[in-house]
Amino acid sequence: MKRRTLFKAALALGATSLIPQAHAARGRAIIVGGGWGGLAAAFRLRQLAPDIETILIERNAAFWSRPLSNRWLVGLADDKMLTHDYRAAAQRHGYQFLHSEVHEINRERRTLTTQAGTLTYDWLILATGIREDFSAWYGVDRDAANFTRQHFPSAFCDSDGHLRLKAKLAAFTGGNLVMSVPAAPYRCPPAPYERAGMIAWWMKTRGIKGRLTILDPNLPALGFDRVFRDSYRDQVTYVPQAQVKQVDPYKKQIITDFDTIDFTDAILMPPQQASGLIWQAGLIARNKDGTPTGWAAHDPVNLHAPGDERVFLVGDLLDKSSPLFGYYPKTGQLAARLGQIAAAQIAARASGSMPAQMLPDSTCHVLNRVEPMEIARLDASFRLRGDGLIQQTVKQGYDPQPDNNDVRWANAMFAELGLSPSL
Repeated sequence: MKRRTLFKAALALGATSLIPQAHAARGRAIIVGGGWGGLAAAFRLRQLAPDIETILIERNAAFWSRPLSNRWLVGLADDKMLTHDYRAAAQRHGYQFLHSEVHEINRERRTLTTQAGTLTYDWLILATGIREDFSAWYGVDRDAANFTRQHFPSAFCDSDGHLRLKAKLAAFTGGNLVMSVPAAPYRCPPAPYERAGMIAWWMKTRGIKGRLTILDPNLPALGFDRVFRDSYRDQVTYVPQAQVKQVDPYKKQIITDFDTIDFTDAILMPPQQASGLIWQAGLIARNKDGTPTGWAAHDPVNLHAPGDERVFLVGDLLDKSSPLFGYYPKTGQLAARLGQIAAAQIAARASGSMPAQMLPDSTCHVLNRVEPMEIARLDASFRLRGDGLIQQTVKQGYDPQPDNNDVRWANAMFAELGLSPSL
């Protein structure tokens, strides 16, 4: 089944879904968000506590994997590697799937308002991911933000953005293609640089007369800086510590803190923050001066919301988890691990026992260069110190004989999410 057909079929089924109202003997857990964290939570909760009614709510009709999607953009992966059927996974593992969007959370009443009706919950896992903060560029100008989403998609938040970006690349015949990188923290830190390297390879192998200009507000990405310099000198201009001050999407012009850049086409990635539902639910952390951080407040070990042990938060939406390192890496594997931890928390609490303390881990396989293939591996592990603070250890290395390590890792992770490839 083609991906677009799968989306349409799931949409039709989701529109007629009935809202379940009767609670199971040990209560109901609702998971909002069917990304890596949400899927892992649903799968693990069914394994640990099959007598808890588990419902996964997701606004998209089918799962689309962002890991490996950079390969897909340049023709190194097909739809079958990235697309998975939510309904099939739910039926296989015994949880319910509701294709709908949550508009409002009432934590006092423990209710969710969705497109299909109102649901009550005993436990809630929010794995709703991120949204892009175009106000940093456009203030309250929603027209400019919507124009940018449509014409210069980041392909960071939704599968439709990936489709538009792939079509954009297929139509690109030359000129200045600008890609902005979000200021940290953002989803999957190596992803923009991996994508840039793949696009540069794609331009080089096709003989496209153009350049990819990368505007990066962060410190230099040293490993990629070397690849850009050594392999794609004629295709890439990499500008680190370049702060985007102003964007005119209609005139195709970007003003940084030291330059004005005109572009033929662009991949524009604004700053990121937690999804809108986290804001609506009153779960955004605050700075010392009372201003919002943009990310979800949470207990760093148990993952529940401050003052609300019925609500758990997992994945990219989290605020800082430790004063020692700040944010957990916003990666797919770490989101999955957090989802599993939240599921274990709920299973233990439902049985009246104390949940065990667990911490996540993260592994990223990054395709630095296509030819000759170079794959980097980044591992992050965590431990709880005696003073209760979480400490991070990061290791980075290169596989001397790379052989699609990223694909094998993704397939193993898909199994942890309870997924199988779509037909």
